[in-house]
Amino acid sequence: MSATPADGTTPASASEALGAAVARVPLVNIANILTVTRLVLVPVFLVTFFADGGHSSGWRMVAFVVFAVGSITDFVDGHLARKYGLVTDFGKVVDPIADKALTGAALFGLSILGELPWWVTLTIAIREVAVTLLRFWVIRYGVIAASYGGKLKTVAQIIAIGLYLLPLPAALDPVLWVGMGIALALTVVTGVDYVVRALRLRAARG
Repeated sequence: MSATPADGTTPASASEALGAAVARVPLVNIANILTVTRLVLVPVFLVTFFADGGHSSGWRMVAFVVFAVGSITDFVDGHLARKYGLVTDFGKVVDPIADKALTGAALFGLSILGELPWWVTLTIAIREVAVTLLRFWVIRYGVIAASYGGKLKTVAQIIAIGLYLLPLPAALDPVLWVGMGIALALTVVTGVDYVVRALRLRAARG
């Protein structure tokens, strides 16, 4: 005669219930808090970036620090979410939005001040928006893991934007151009790769 708990559940169903309970991740966790913090830093960054006409060395340093802190949270929140099982639907949706909002604010700000050609900003912005929309389009079929190239693209963008934010002497302009050129190339190449992988996933699961 098999033993059955007093509540009428079988050992198997009790185990499944426990697994479901563990799988429920609280919405308010450190990973999501860092993601929201990055969103909050976007207006703070814009205020410091455009302070005193956007050409004050002191304010540019402050804007650089705000951008750097926000960028660091992008790496930390993802690491914590994966390591401690804090992945939530909220994080999946808001994290890429917060990431794009910060880099987008910096790129558009630089173009508004005439320090970065608009075609560079628009190329990167269109790619990021298109990939984000594509991610939502295929999310019901599965999640496309970030590729090594995608991670490298993110790092390259952060470094390139950071260099442009710093009040560096004009003699270092070639360094800025090379850095942004590398980031732009990786942005386009990885964007095409993401589109191909998304279409393959849709075709395989559709």
